[in-house]
Amino acid sequence: MSLRIVVLVSGEGTNLQALIDGVHGQGGIEIVGVAASRPEAPGLERARRAEIPAACFEIADFADRDARDGALGDWIEGQSAELVVLAGWMQLLSRGLVERLAGAIINVHPALLPAFPGLHAIEQAIAHGVKVAGVTVHFVDEGVDSGPIILQRAFDLPYAASVERIEEIVHGIEHELLPRAVRLIAKRAVRRDPKNPRVVLIEEEHESG
Repeated sequence: MSLRIVVLVSGEGTNLQALIDGVHGQGGIEIVGVAASRPEAPGLERARRAEIPAACFEIADFADRDARDGALGDWIEGQSAELVVLAGWMQLLSRGLVERLAGAIINVHPALLPAFPGLHAIEQAIAHGVKVAGVTVHFVDEGVDSGPIILQRAFDLPYAASVERIEEIVHGIEHELLPRAVRLIAKRAVRRDPKNPRVVLIEEEHESG
């Protein structure tokens, strides 16, 4: 089992920290780079503290998003990364970059997709009055949170709970589910169903915890 991953962040980087604590340097899994969309993203400091190469790719520094993503793609390939993990990356990737890294990008989303894609998923769920919410880890395709689902976990949505309380629950699940997905991918226990490429098959017997 081995896997070289790059993590993309935009904010605090708590999911990055969960990956650093839960998979980095374990069982052949190595975070070989962290890239941020904002120079002030605290996730960059988390990477530096863990002695992981870090870089910033702010759109304002490039002619447009395509140019930024071209440079980002070059950097990712320069790290010899096999998997890109979006861990709070708050910008859409260009079609060119998604196609360039096809099948090698995953994202964590604070909803049970396909419900409530895009921004403010928790607020969307509350406004809709759902009784069950959750977290999804999925492959990234050219759409918005529309790629094949790898893992999901649901929880009962507490009645009249604040957004902040629900965020705490969601973050706790994200911090478990995302590292688990990375471990499964490293073990080659994740594959697409040849009969239906939208279906992701998990060989659970390969998962030890």
